Amino acid sequence: MNDLKYLDLHGERVAYLDEGDGEVILLLHGMAGSSQTWRPVIRPLSRKYRVVAPDLPGHGSSTKPRSDYSLGAFAALLRDLCDELGITRATVVGHSLGGGIAMQFSYQHPDYCQRLILIDSGGLGPDVGLTLRMLSLPGAELIMPIIAPKPVLNAGERVWSWFHKVGMSAPRGEEIWRSYSSLADAPTRQAFLRTLRSVIDYRGQSVSALTRLDTKKNLPIMAIWGDQDTIIPLEHAYAVQQSRPDIRLEVLPGVGHFPQAERPAEVAELIDDFIARHAAASAELPAQLP
Repeated sequence: MNDLKYLDLHGERVAYLDEGDGEVILLLHGMAGSSQTWRPVIRPLSRKYRVVAPDLPGHGSSTKPRSDYSLGAFAALLRDLCDELGITRATVVGHSLGGGIAMQFSYQHPDYCQRLILIDSGGLGPDVGLTLRMLSLPGAELIMPIIAPKPVLNAGERVWSWFHKVGMSAPRGEEIWRSYSSLADAPTRQAFLRTLRSVIDYRGQSVSALTRLDTKKNLPIMAIWGDQDTIIPLEHAYAVQQSRPDIRLEVLPGVGHFPQAERPAEVAELIDDFIARHAAASAELPAQLP
């Protein structure tokens, strides 16, 4: 379970998890994340679905070229990945940056996107955490080697002790630490900054998909959000629902920016329920036609 696989796309290695059989769920992680953020939900979902979770370029075990890290470039790569894996349709689930990529993917390549699920998604408003805005500034590449953690003996124990003192839940703290510690690697830092600056500047998020969602009236969409998210605020979820009242919104109390890690069983159940309800509604549609 959860063994990475690899394929070559345009001369670059892409790592991914691929578990289960059936209808496809494509899971897209956030900035400085990887497919590993989905580990808690892959097992329950893979009992019923084929679940594919790539390490996006510049992240995890995929290569980190000096290349284009725009939303459009990620979307194009996902199309090619789907083609290589024989995927013609998928429920696309995006967390944080992955949500922005998922929306871009549905816009550029609508035939591949059967349903869209956004989890604490970027691309729905300007607000974003101060740390990310600061790291978008010129000169951040000079500071990051100093502040990014190096592997140190017993560092993990000190980090967990600090998380406990500030009252941060273990799953949330683990995801933050995994993202932060990945930046100790120079190629990952460079890819992170290219990705960050393609969507964020000192004023906040610089891209928005709210208007594009209006063009996807027939695309079933669900948003899942933690009400304690300090990186992308809950108000963005309400904004997207106001833009598209038919969008299903699920707010998880006591959850921060990583619902898939903090409440994996609940998130997996919501994803399954959303797919099942949409499939049932689609099956009934012909009988309602004259």
